[in-house]
Amino acid sequence: MQRDANGTVKLPAVLDQGTAGELLALLRQALREDQAVRLDASGVETLTLSCLQIILSAQATSDKIAIVSPSDAFAGAFEDAGLQFRQEQGGGPDRVQDKQDVAPQVEADVAPQIEAEQEQKLPPTSANGHDMSKRILTIDDSKTMRDMLMLTLTDAGFEVLQAVDGQDGLNVLKRERVDVIITDINMPVMNGYEVIQHLRANPEHKNTPILVLTTESDQENKIRARDAGATGWIVKPFDPEKLADVIYQVSP
Repeated sequence: MQRDANGTVKLPAVLDQGTAGELLALLRQALREDQAVRLDASGVETLTLSCLQIILSAQATSDKIAIVSPSDAFAGAFEDAGLQFRQEQGGGPDRVQDKQDVAPQVEADVAPQIEAEQEQKLPPTSANGHDMSKRILTIDDSKTMRDMLMLTLTDAGFEVLQAVDGQDGLNVLKRERVDVIITDINMPVMNGYEVIQHLRANPEHKNTPILVLTTESDQENKIRARDAGATGWIVKPFDPEKLADVIYQVSP
């Protein structure tokens, strides 16, 4: 994938795991250089979760990332997930949904004491409106997802640490202090449930907010995570802005 002279990138018919890294690298470079990018999605036939999430995160980071002529398959992937994408003005029928009709992707599945604090004021912020004091550890075996979370969370003003699996996450926490932990469930070496159980057995992390970020959405897995000690459950793909809101809720 390459940008032409007008900043347009013709997306391939299949946006899968193999193209996710290439798409992320292209958008990260454009964001670093503060360049506009027009993603021509007219020929997209298949869009995986990772690529959808990368586009969402890039658009949340910069208003210079726009979709041109989305195909029905492209638009349908976002609509099925209850999420929005930003289409270039004048690029055809607007496929961005009304916010009132969009199903929330960050579940209101947080501990009662957290729900009661939702009206609490956000912590002091820097000049650009971000809270610069929060440190977040992300634990995920997918490099694409880790990079995407780095992009999303650093833009929201958080300091981000990364771990490639559950055991690596525990090793990081032996050296570093964090305010919130975000963990995947299905990982090698040590899965997310085991990570939560180990942390809750450690007095130092008895009350550290732990958010589960996963494609799993069935009630049985949510109950298992809650029983292990998870603070909340977030379904991939997620709205980047809502993720930041939830972090503030669980760690005011």
